[in-house]
Amino acid sequence: MGGSGRSGGGARDGGRGGAGPETPVARALAAALYGGADDDAALDTGASLLAAADPDEAGRELLLRGEEYVRRAWERGWLPADLDREARRQELDPAARTALAELTAAELARYGNGLTPLWRRQLDALAAPAWAGTGGRDRFARATAVLQALRLLLRLPALEPLGPPPGGRPAGAAAAPRTPGGEAPEDRMLGRIRALLAKAEATGYPPEAEALTAKAQELMARHSVDEAQLSAGRAGGADAPGARRISVDPPYETAKAILLDAVARANRCQAVWNEELAFSTVVGHEAGLEPAELLYTSLLVQAATAMSRAEAAQRAGGRKRTKTFRQSFMLAYAHRLGDRLAETARAATETLAAADLLPVLAGRDLAVTEETRRLFPRTTTTRVRGADDRAGWDDGTRAADRAGVDGHRGRIDQG
Repeated sequence: MGGSGRSGGGARDGGRGGAGPETPVARALAAALYGGADDDAALDTGASLLAAADPDEAGRELLLRGEEYVRRAWERGWLPADLDREARRQELDPAARTALAELTAAELARYGNGLTPLWRRQLDALAAPAWAGTGGRDRFARATAVLQALRLLLRLPALEPLGPPPGGRPAGAAAAPRTPGGEAPEDRMLGRIRALLAKAEATGYPPEAEALTAKAQELMARHSVDEAQLSAGRAGGADAPGARRISVDPPYETAKAILLDAVARANRCQAVWNEELAFSTVVGHEAGLEPAELLYTSLLVQAATAMSRAEAAQRAGGRKRTKTFRQSFMLAYAHRLGDRLAETARAATETLAAADLLPVLAGRDLAVTEETRRLFPRTTTTRVRGADDRAGWDDGTRAADRAGVDGHRGRIDQG
């Protein structure tokens, strides 16, 4: 786990490009984005200029400028989901996030069917584009929202590119085979995993949650081995690793990053944490990336539920709960689950993989390591602050033991 290197600051055009410098939009951008001020007064000045301009002309020019800024974001390694995550991290209001989603959708619409599956999924997951639900907002408020979105786009740092930009499919890529009903086998498997984890999160009965999570982990291991076997037999050769960014939000982000690292390794992936921008980049083959994100998200939900129970028990015993307790709980949960996930991964491979497949799996692991090093040639290790609350550590360890990831034997190991 380490921090990734990033180069440069946000893109700047000094208010040039697009229409001439004397348009109301150019003056508004110069006031709000390029004047050196980074405060509400500068934003208000720009919004006032936009609100006073002809709405049709200003709207067309703003759309062109916004699409240009979005394209620069793609060139600097950002994806649609990254933009939305950063907008939430920067605490942009909903109207500004909607404006950002609208600009993103408008820019990507020009690629038509040329988007890769990753870009298409992320576009589909965006907040509903267009301002259909904001008709009651005045022009000043709408102008402010757009300028907030543009300000964010303008100041994005460069990230490591995770694959081809929009408009192109990697050489040799092909759509997944589909059943007569139109559903890919991988979609069916992921649907089963999602359903199991959703039930695990919803149940109030811990043994049932453990059994459901264990079954999901078993399906993940089987899915990874099956995909490795299929890849090895493909005419085009083995598929290359990919990557995706997964949010690691505060509080207790160090423990969450450790947990995601453990989940990634159990799914034959590797994770690199960017603490500053609140995400980890998980590198691996597609068969491991989606299950890793699903399991990580589910385990966070289950950890929150277990921590609430532990806090209630502590309060019933007359002990006051603190942030130190919760930090210790999450660290213990992450460390213990890391050990259990590693054990489960090894056992699942031994059970599911034939001897002649082991070199294939080893080759895929090496490819993931090499891709991680290519993306992140320089990483640093992070010192983890020690757990200071023994009760929190003990409760977190017990919660991890009940998380139900020992599914390869068809039962739950109660630890």
